[in-house]
Amino acid sequence: MEKIELNNKKQTKEDVLKQSLLKERGQIPKHVAIIMDGNGRWAKNKGKVRIQGHKAGVDSVRDTIESCAQLGVEYLTLYAFSTENWKRPKAEISALMKLLIQSLRKETKKLNDNDIRLNAIGQIDRLPSVCYKELIEAMDLTAYNERMVVNLALSYSGRWDLTRAMKKISDKIKSGDIIPEEVNEELITSYLSTSEMPDPDLLIRTGGEYRISNFLLWQSAYTEMFICSKYWPEFRRNDLYTAIEAYQTRERRYGMISEQIYKEAKEKAEITV
Repeated sequence: MEKIELNNKKQTKEDVLKQSLLKERGQIPKHVAIIMDGNGRWAKNKGKVRIQGHKAGVDSVRDTIESCAQLGVEYLTLYAFSTENWKRPKAEISALMKLLIQSLRKETKKLNDNDIRLNAIGQIDRLPSVCYKELIEAMDLTAYNERMVVNLALSYSGRWDLTRAMKKISDKIKSGDIIPEEVNEELITSYLSTSEMPDPDLLIRTGGEYRISNFLLWQSAYTEMFICSKYWPEFRRNDLYTAIEAYQTRERRYGMISEQIYKEAKEKAEITV
């Protein structure tokens, strides 16, 4: 299948080179998660209403999806709307939902043409009915695509995810399908909304804030974090490359020490040979 650029423009030779060097430099994260923060502040700084910041952020989403797909990222999770965001003014929520519908109608075919699957996690049944319908249709249309998964966190929070998992496990214990001794990290993970994907390797937050904002709390236990000072509407692929470069310089020890990591890598290499 010939891949169609999501931005409807050809990739520059310079960008192809940048991506090639990034792949040669080190490992590309399998799963990238992004807290897309700063839309409102970007709009305020430019004398615009908040929804204009969200609209401008759509271009950042499009460019990030495209560049991640080109790099070979397998999962991209975007924190689009938290459960706490329902507390915002009704007019802003309504505008956000309309923007989501417009984006789904405009972008779904492009995702499908590029073999990209759309998924959603969160309390999506809380979305307005027309918005929910568009989302389900987009997910169904792209359900069998394999190049990359774009995972929208909508009406999502990490605490909701964990609470939901605990309730499901409790029900299984009550019914006798699970005994308490079987409850472990693997079991809990299997009941989370992200059970079918690996934990994020890299979590990017734009807007310069240093907090996780109730996002993928369990899943981010060993995720590498990168804080970008730019507001989300300003974020582009070069900023993504900078975050991945930083990720590639880090040693992921998972509680061990450097010597243990080196020994494990050496043993794996010997087995492969």
